[in-house]
Amino acid sequence: MTKKTEFRPRLNSFENNLINEYRSSKETRVLAIGDLHEPFTLPEYLNHCLDTYEKYQCNKVVFIGDVIDNHYSSYHESDPNGLSGGDELELAINRLQRWYKAFPEATVTIGNHDRLIRRKAFTGGIPKQWIKEYAETLNVPNWNFTDRVVIDGVQYIHGESGRASKKAKDDMMSTVQGHRHTEMFTEFVVGANFKVFGCAVGCGIDNTSYAMAYGKNFKKPGIGCAVIFGGEYALNIPMDL
Repeated sequence: MTKKTEFRPRLNSFENNLINEYRSSKETRVLAIGDLHEPFTLPEYLNHCLDTYEKYQCNKVVFIGDVIDNHYSSYHESDPNGLSGGDELELAINRLQRWYKAFPEATVTIGNHDRLIRRKAFTGGIPKQWIKEYAETLNVPNWNFTDRVVIDGVQYIHGESGRASKKAKDDMMSTVQGHRHTEMFTEFVVGANFKVFGCAVGCGIDNTSYAMAYGKNFKKPGIGCAVIFGGEYALNIPMDL
């Protein structure tokens, strides 16, 4: 499932404690992978996620959504000199195969870019029976596409409802999300009788691509992923740039 790498970063004491605590337990270590927006993903991002999976001995994988971009059908202005719809989709499917080979069993929380075509079909009055399932269209048959998944009491969502820590507080439930490309953090919210965290995963987008022109005046994206240990802790893993 993972490939061997020569890169073996030194672990600090906190990281060692987390790994040792959960190594022999039945609790999960979830690798949460940020927005890909294929075919506009940084080429190095896959290796970063593979290294993180191996380093922290993860045993589950969640793609946090927007695995494809669908720029040609965006509600933002589409670049007239960009790829056609058919060419962009074909390239996105081909590039997703690298991710599927690396992580053949995974959950994908459906993002707003993933569902663009379904939204436009709905607006156009097309019954959903005419639309293929995501896994079939993208040729990733073992990936489970869903709006939300809960693992060890932590909810994983794409994150269109706002900041991760606010969502965790509103739901009184630890929350891991993506969507907001410029955010990569973990914040705890503590009350008298509960403790929850909000984790913004980061992303893997190539911010120089024409598909990301709508964000050219935003802050630079946070490139990274996250590991969630037994539903208790979340650790952000920024990528070296």
